[in-house]
Amino acid sequence: MPKNQQTTKDEKSLVYTVEEHIELLKFLIKVMPNRSRNSVKSILARGQVTVDEHMETQYNYTLHPGQSVTILKNKASVKESALIGMRIVHEDEDIIVINKEAGLLSIATEKEKERTAHHQLMEYVRREDPQNRIFVVHRLDKDTSGVMMFAKNEKVKRTLQDAWKENVKERTYVALVEGEVKKAKGYISSWLKESSTHLVYSSSNKNDGQHAITHYNVIQSNKKFSLVEIQLETGRKNQIRVHMQDLGNPVVGDKKYGSKTNEIRRLGLHAKVLSFNHPTSGKLLRFEADIPGSFFAKSK
Repeated sequence: MPKNQQTTKDEKSLVYTVEEHIELLKFLIKVMPNRSRNSVKSILARGQVTVDEHMETQYNYTLHPGQSVTILKNKASVKESALIGMRIVHEDEDIIVINKEAGLLSIATEKEKERTAHHQLMEYVRREDPQNRIFVVHRLDKDTSGVMMFAKNEKVKRTLQDAWKENVKERTYVALVEGEVKKAKGYISSWLKESSTHLVYSSSNKNDGQHAITHYNVIQSNKKFSLVEIQLETGRKNQIRVHMQDLGNPVVGDKKYGSKTNEIRRLGLHAKVLSFNHPTSGKLLRFEADIPGSFFAKSK
C-alpha cells in the first residue's frame, strides 16, 4: 500500500501518492482492501476518483510514480458535494459559470448520458425546483479544462448565443504545446473544414470552409514544450488544436492533431478566461480559472 496516504481536513476524501507504475483499478483495489472489486469499479465509474488535475474513470489508466490520486470517500459525500469533476464559480437567476476539470464531458454523448457537466447541473437546479432546467450555451472538449457557462432559461440561452461575438469580450485559453514556438507572438488564419471521419483540417483557399483566426502569445518555453496564451477571434470546432498543429507545435496529448507526447497525461488545453456582458443586467463579468501547475512545470 502506498505510504504517503493523506486524509483531507474535511474527511471527505483520501489522497494517495503513487509509488509504482500500475493500472488505476489495481491501485484502487490495493488501497481499498475492504471493498469488493465491483464496489471499487462503481467508485471509479461515478467519477469519485481524480488523478492529478483531472477526473479519471478508465479502469486501465496507467499511473506513474509521483502522481496524486484523490478518492471521494462515499456516496453521501458525492451527494453532498453534488458536483463531480467541476465546481461552480458563479450563479445567479440567469446563468451558472463553472470551472470544469479535464476528463468531464460538457454534454451527453451516445455512450454517456449522466456523467456530464450539463446533467449534473440539471440535477443540481432541480433539487430546488423540479421544473428548473439548464441550457447549453457553448462547449468545451471533454479533455479541456477551465471556465464554461450555462444558461438557466431558454430566453437567456438565445440572448447569449444570438449575439455571442458581441457579448463575449474575452475568451482566453492556454495551451501546452510540443516544441519551442519560434515566433513569440503571432496569429493563424485559415478556413476550417471537417472530414467524414470528423477530423477538422485547414484549407488555405479563401471561403473554403469556416474562417478561423487564432492569436497567440508565448508565456514561457524550453526546447521540448511551450506554454502559449491564446485569444480566439472566432470560435470554430477544434480551432486551437488544428491551428497549433498548423503552427508545427501540436497541443500536448492531442494525438488526433499531431501530438507525439503525453507527459502530463491529459490534453494540454485550458480555458483560462471568459468575460462577457451579463444577458440581463448588461454588466461586464470576468471569470478566470488558474492555469494547471503541470503546464508551468513542463514549459520551464
